[in-house]
Amino acid sequence: MSTIFTRIIEGDLPGTFVWRDDRCVAFLSINPLSPGHTLIVPIAEIDHWLDVPADLQAHLFDVSRRIGEAQMRALRPERIGLVVAGFEVPHCHIHVCPVNSMADMNFARPLPMASAEELSGPADAIRAALDG
Repeated sequence: MSTIFTRIIEGDLPGTFVWRDDRCVAFLSINPLSPGHTLIVPIAEIDHWLDVPADLQAHLFDVSRRIGEAQMRALRPERIGLVVAGFEVPHCHIHVCPVNSMADMNFARPLPMASAEELSGPADAIRAALDG
């Protein structure tokens, strides 16, 4: 059975993508900790980040850095938080979150579920910053 992330990657479920290459994708979380909260996900279904081959890990973290830099330019947060937890979905993913305090990194208190319309503004800004 495919993970929910694989279904998003394959287009079976909607996703607000800001990055796609032959090894990974990045899309905005529908349960964001902050506006612009992005998930970096390998295309290959690998459950635990420790099982990700070193070259793919390096690529995922490079893409995470690029997304974080774009978030800084586009959304102007105080910091960019980065978390690899892996409890929500059995498919490795990196949370890259624009934050203004440690309180913004509380997974027990996400913002309300975001609609596609609410995700489009931050996604457009991140994409523009990636292109610029």
